[in-house]
Amino acid sequence: MALRLGQIIDSLGGSLHGDPETLIQKLSPLDTAQADALSFLSNPQYQSQLANSLAACVIVSPAMEAVARERGACIVAANPYHYFAKLTQLWRQHLAQGDEPLVHPSAVIHPSAIVHPTARIGPLCVIERGAQVGAQTWLKSRVTLGENCRIGERGIVHAGVVIGADGFGFALFEGRWEKIEQLGAVRIGNDVEIGANTCIDRGALDDTIIEDGVKLDNLVQIGHNVHVGANTAMAGCAGVAGSARIGANCTVGGGAVVLGHLQLADGVHISAASVVMRSIRQPGQYSGVFPIDDNASWEKNAATLRQLHRLRDRIKSLESAFESQKK
Repeated sequence: MALRLGQIIDSLGGSLHGDPETLIQKLSPLDTAQADALSFLSNPQYQSQLANSLAACVIVSPAMEAVARERGACIVAANPYHYFAKLTQLWRQHLAQGDEPLVHPSAVIHPSAIVHPTARIGPLCVIERGAQVGAQTWLKSRVTLGENCRIGERGIVHAGVVIGADGFGFALFEGRWEKIEQLGAVRIGNDVEIGANTCIDRGALDDTIIEDGVKLDNLVQIGHNVHVGANTAMAGCAGVAGSARIGANCTVGGGAVVLGHLQLADGVHISAASVVMRSIRQPGQYSGVFPIDDNASWEKNAATLRQLHRLRDRIKSLESAFESQKK
């Protein structure tokens, strides 16, 4: 497959300095691009790679236009990284889909489920009773969409995802666990992407909700009755316990955990491997990594850690008093 530079400009805009008839055969990083490739420069610290790049054309910001034009052909865009992202989408649209059916013959779809005619259902998927799949959504291989769960338009659900398994709900009675039936469902908005082997549990009574534009990486666990706000992104192995509420435009780093029933405001960013143990009411970056210990010691150390700034001030005051006495 190949696209002309002129086709790319017609589809995505930008300002082209070069021959619009130039054929692009692939998309490549600056340092490995060959003469048939299109690349991009979004971070100025990689400017040194630009002059030596063999790429047929490079996407750059207005600030880098002069340097790029000295090297050769370039596309000038306000945000090169965003432009490149849109270019990858355009590239995939032009890749041949072949004659494969939209619904793979091995998929199992309950007669009461609703699958939009433009949705793509991959091999060995299971869509259970009352489930709904929106327009242009793609369920890749071995995805399970549980009963009465639904996903909106333009979603991408990668292999092995389970949407609508029972939440982890049990009542301890006379030394044994009594199952609490999970009677809610999962509601997923538009433009959501869910990574491989991620699990989103159905609600106990009300639904688990994933709003528009959310991006979940591989192996993310979303507990029952969690609410994830629009355009929030979570990296691999993050976990959110039941009934937590995550705001819009948040990020949760890889391996981070949000405990149950907590609330994160819009615009909260959790660093990788952190454990969120209290609600966060203000936007900002939050981190918390603490060495493992027996619980009693850990609680004492954590309490002390919160007072470190006060201890520091007291030490400075004592040092100052000591120095005064020496004089």
